Amino acid sequence: MGQTRKTPQRKCVVTNEMKPKKELIRIVRNKDGEVFVDETGKKNGRGAYLSRDLSVIEKAEKNSMLNRHLNTQIDPSIFEELKRLISGNNHEK
Repeated sequence: MGQTRKTPQRKCVVTNEMKPKKELIRIVRNKDGEVFVDETGKKNGRGAYLSRDLSVIEKAEKNSMLNRHLNTQIDPSIFEELKRLISGNNHEK
């Protein structure tokens, strides 16, 4: 009998909604304390997921939600990168 693979679901830390992993962006803090946007979703470290929605990103930034989830200070450049990703105008240099 063929098994249908379940889509991995993750929870957005802002909306608390469970969504397919593909609809979320993962932000990671590694063991050295560096924080970065993990587009592959496979990097090691403490991860937090955000919906691919500008208002969600802005809310996370305003309320310091990622700081709490990743237990560190999040650099504003992380939010800039997230906004660029969502806007779809992140041209590779």
